[in-house]
Amino acid sequence: MIAEKKAWSIPGGLMILLLLAALAAAIWSLAYAIGANVPGQAAISAIAIGLIAVLTKGFVIVNPNEGQVLTLFGKYTGTLKEPGLRWVNPFTARKRVSLRTRNFETAKLKVNDFDGNPIEIAAVVVWQVTETAEAIFQVDNYENFMQVQSESALRNMATSHPYDAHNEGQMSLRSHTTETADQLKKEIQDRLTKAGVTVIEARISHLAYAPEIASAMLQRQQASAIVAARWKIVEGAVGMVENALELLSQKHVVELDAERRAAMVSNLLVVLCSDRHTQPVVNAGTLYT
Repeated sequence: MIAEKKAWSIPGGLMILLLLAALAAAIWSLAYAIGANVPGQAAISAIAIGLIAVLTKGFVIVNPNEGQVLTLFGKYTGTLKEPGLRWVNPFTARKRVSLRTRNFETAKLKVNDFDGNPIEIAAVVVWQVTETAEAIFQVDNYENFMQVQSESALRNMATSHPYDAHNEGQMSLRSHTTETADQLKKEIQDRLTKAGVTVIEARISHLAYAPEIASAMLQRQQASAIVAARWKIVEGAVGMVENALELLSQKHVVELDAERRAAMVSNLLVVLCSDRHTQPVVNAGTLYT
């Protein structure tokens, strides 16, 4: 592992003043040597001017949220992150690395969920480079590496959970968005640590059943919703019937034997649970006719 370190550098403004002063002195020396016909001094002055020209190659501009990775003859010498004009060894090679926060959205992947149902899923990953040396030297192309590993982590997470939870307390992709986002972020970060990339956020941006089973799964969801709704209706109706019989008994409105009590319960449940309006029948006779 190549750890990031701070590169040696000099403020660019100070170096400009030094080089200008050296250049002025070298030019004056060259002019004097030519006028005085001193070949040795003229040669030295010309070499000094050439050396100053070479030293100007060491100026580098570092923009905000940017890093400059320096190498000298194939050896990593450090990273510049301080913004502004700096001067470094002119023989170093430099590679610019953006430290800005970036977004990446995966393609819509078709995978099988935990129950084996084909689904379409995509995710958005917010990331940034935090270790420039690892990003440049540990992987071939850190941007491509991040994209491939993000899609691989998304596939792995999608196969670990069902699209919909069929058991109480079961974690699913559709209902547990926060938990799945945290898991996806952790799994992507584990894969990208070696590339010097930090994952800021990861969340599912698209989730749907595959077209070939979408209609069937929609009917299944509708059926589940109807069953759940009818269950609530029956549960409420039973409570209402129980309260009605209890009030009739407490206030001595009418005394019912077991058979008439069962008939009343049946009629009340039909009225309360029916999905259509019931037609009341008025009993104009006695209690039992």
